[in-house]
Amino acid sequence: MKLKDRLLIAIAPPLAALIIRLLYWTIRTETIGEENIRPIWAKDEQVILSFWHDQLLLMVLGYCGPGAKILISASKDGELIARTMRYFGQDAVRGSSSRGGRAAFKEMLKLTEEKVDLVFTPDGPKGPRHELKDGIVQLARMSKRSVVPMAFVSSRGHRFGSWDRFLLPYPFGRGVYSFGKPVIFDKEEGVEGFRDRLLQSITENQQRAEARLEEFGVSAV
Repeated sequence: MKLKDRLLIAIAPPLAALIIRLLYWTIRTETIGEENIRPIWAKDEQVILSFWHDQLLLMVLGYCGPGAKILISASKDGELIARTMRYFGQDAVRGSSSRGGRAAFKEMLKLTEEKVDLVFTPDGPKGPRHELKDGIVQLARMSKRSVVPMAFVSSRGHRFGSWDRFLLPYPFGRGVYSFGKPVIFDKEEGVEGFRDRLLQSITENQQRAEARLEEFGVSAV
């Protein structure tokens, strides 16, 4: 590893963790839809959490469960994200559809036997934006776990020109976290039927979060 890469890995994660906390503390946030997930946790069961890649930045502070492992790309950027997540007590499974995907999927499937939530960005790491890939669908099918959509919307922020239009929330705005209704694979509907139903649940949860912001007279960026 080059010296500049070693320095980046040493410096960037703690700095990023600090920035994430500062942003969170300066944004008026609330959480809706907890009634969709807390009863599952109350039964000592675990879920697969799903949210779009562009909403990733502040999601770790919206998570209120017993513990999670996050599927993160095996790239250099993924290494920075994984190290940052450790500052919040969350572990990572490394891999993606383009690099180390098969091994990562096998590890995630094995982890479904443990008492830990699993976290997916189903359109990551390279898109297309807001398109469900096969990984989360197959994990839900094989594990029989509920998939619970999660969303974060902000009234102030910047959208980058990246493939996912990544969201950088600005301080002093409003933010809403939302948990959607759990979706469980039904073999009678098949893979494509489940994919359509999961996408609908994710979309409805996103719309619910945006509608809550509009109740305060502001729109999501």
